[in-house]
Amino acid sequence: MTAIDPITIWIIIVGLAIGSYLLRFTFIGLVGDRPMPPWLLRHLRYTAVAILPALIAPLVVWPTATEGQPDVSRMAAAAVALSVGVVTKNVLAAIFSGAATLYGLLYLLA
Repeated sequence: MTAIDPITIWIIIVGLAIGSYLLRFTFIGLVGDRPMPPWLLRHLRYTAVAILPALIAPLVVWPTATEGQPDVSRMAAAAVALSVGVVTKNVLAAIFSGAATLYGLLYLLA
């Protein structure tokens, strides 16, 4: 692998920092003192619900532990966690049941 020029790295870091600042400033500085329209608030309500599956899905489908190969124990744990979450509407029950399923199947299948 070739080394990247330090100037290029710093340009990228500064560019990303400026972009991140401008995105935050748009909502906090420009729109922060005004009420948001109801349609936007309705859509922003689902942001947190969408982020968690977006973070977890790649780890279930293409886990690093198996070098990107789908794994039965991880798929089953995700299915159990989803099912328990839908039935009980309890996040902690879903997390613990998924973790117990994952570790139980890893122990039994390994």
